Amino acid sequence: MSLIDALNWRYAVKKMNGQPVEQEKVDQIIQAALLAPTSSGLQPFKVIVVTNQELKEKIAPIAFNQSQIIDSSHLLIFAAQENYTDAGIDAVFNRMNAERGLPLEASDAYKAQLKGMLLSRSAEENFHHAAKQAYIGFGIAIAQAASLKVDATPMEGFNGPALDELLGLNEKGLKSVTLLPLGNRDESGDWLVNLKKVRTPLNEFVIEYK
Repeated sequence: MSLIDALNWRYAVKKMNGQPVEQEKVDQIIQAALLAPTSSGLQPFKVIVVTNQELKEKIAPIAFNQSQIIDSSHLLIFAAQENYTDAGIDAVFNRMNAERGLPLEASDAYKAQLKGMLLSRSAEENFHHAAKQAYIGFGIAIAQAASLKVDATPMEGFNGPALDELLGLNEKGLKSVTLLPLGNRDESGDWLVNLKKVRTPLNEFVIEYK
């Protein structure tokens, strides 16, 4: 199945049936998020995987009792770094250089330039930058789920601070950004399942300068 076919197949599932998704497919979805491009390769976000049913039931009211939270097989939470740090940037480039067989100082000039930009900004600016990187991984995870015919429901509708407190994310320097329940659609209980996918016509969507 091509990516376009997969994206035509997918929709934001409103009702899941509680059946498990094969772990191999979940692993591929997470791997896709891991391989997503990020600014300077910093990967300033984590993917938190929740399968514990009691914890999902605690998360549900934080997410306005959307049933997909409880009925999902796996709940993925994308959480971005609160800020960039000198040590964190060093760790990224040290790993890059070590795995590429390069001297640790190989990236010093670029790293100094990057630190000068990022570390001079406010924590709020840097969190928004990190959150944008998380969204790239989020989108690629959704596309990979579709290619595997795993249903997923992208969610922004939740109380971030409450979820962060529940999961202890503040202690990890993280803030939740988006939720992605993975599961299988309940075709008999989902009002959206048989409705036509509607998008802006391509000639209105694309603006060309030739």
